[in-house]
Amino acid sequence: MRLLLRLSHAIDRLTGRIGRATGWLLLAMIVVGALGALLRYLGRPLGLALALNAFGEAQWYLFSAVFLLGAAWTLRDDAHVRVDVLYGRLSPKRQALIDLAGTLLFLLPFCALMLWATLPAVAESWAVREGSPDPGGLPRYPIKALVPVAFVLLGLQGLSQAIKATATLRGEAATPASGPHHAEGV
Repeated sequence: MRLLLRLSHAIDRLTGRIGRATGWLLLAMIVVGALGALLRYLGRPLGLALALNAFGEAQWYLFSAVFLLGAAWTLRDDAHVRVDVLYGRLSPKRQALIDLAGTLLFLLPFCALMLWATLPAVAESWAVREGSPDPGGLPRYPIKALVPVAFVLLGLQGLSQAIKATATLRGEAATPASGPHHAEGV
């Protein structure tokens, strides 16, 4: 079990690093949006009809990347939406049992299903180098590639959560990086 807990700890660290890096995409999204608006308003008085479709698409792509790549980090830190009417009143072992069942019965199969469903579309998008239908738009295939990447990361984090839940059920201590809102530098 110790080896599995080390694997869980490594997955948690990876998820945290990707999540923190992804957070910087929010700043990029704001800068792109502000720059697009600035260029649009500066272009009007100068009589320029600037094609700014790329700016709008870049904002949407950055938002998509934040959502997709941040999902595993959200799961790691137990910051996702949870209907917690009874869960919070249960013992840690019963909570771990529910977490383990949910991960094994719902999360991991869902991630596998989404990989199966999205990989052909992503491969086709890359094969044809799919682009935007709008003039001056961005290529679509790179952002589409983030969909299966996100489900791999979410599945890995689910595996980490299952390992920690199993350790709790066995009465073993989980790694310091487990549980909600753990220390980032671990």
